[in-house]
Amino acid sequence: MFNVDPISLISRAITLIVALTLHEYAHARTAQAFGDPTPEMYGRVTLNPLAHLDPLGSLMMIFVGFGWAKPVPINPYVLSRRSTAAPMLVALAGPFSNFLLALAAAIPFRAGLIPVNEAISGSSFLPQFLLNFIVINLLLMFFNLIPLAPLDGDKIIEFFLPPSWAQALERIRPMGPMLLMVILFVLPWVGIDVFGTLLYPPIGNLLRALVY
Repeated sequence: MFNVDPISLISRAITLIVALTLHEYAHARTAQAFGDPTPEMYGRVTLNPLAHLDPLGSLMMIFVGFGWAKPVPINPYVLSRRSTAAPMLVALAGPFSNFLLALAAAIPFRAGLIPVNEAISGSSFLPQFLLNFIVINLLLMFFNLIPLAPLDGDKIIEFFLPPSWAQALERIRPMGPMLLMVILFVLPWVGIDVFGTLLYPPIGNLLRALVY
């Protein structure tokens, strides 16, 4: 899914700035809307990419296809006092912003303004950029919906679980980062691509639904 040609690298660099910035801004703005002053205190309620991008995570996204931004600090106790659904909605705001970006980038394809075959063939920059933009945003959306800490899916699924399951999730949560590293970097060495198996089919299906 990820190439290393110059057009793809430029596409990922631009997409990185837009997608990760909007993702983290959506978290910060939603938390602020629920009365949490923490994101504003840390200067995160802004569209300035420098406030959100992590240097190592940015380089990983450009050259590897996997990366991250600085997580937005929030106060879950303030959010929970405002609404029991607030922590879930703050978490959901990030992936939802990536879906909206993918949807917006798909409009020229759906409207017939840009042929999809030009994007696939890579014959010109704009079609290939838009296709890469859509794919990366869908990847960020689905990846962040995985219910493992520190991903957004952890807080989203917690809201829908019964109390007994939520307690089990709380016990698993500290192991989340280690599990992610094992799934991302260790299992592929032995030929087990968990994320590819889980993410690529829904990404492909949604991509076709958006652009065709």
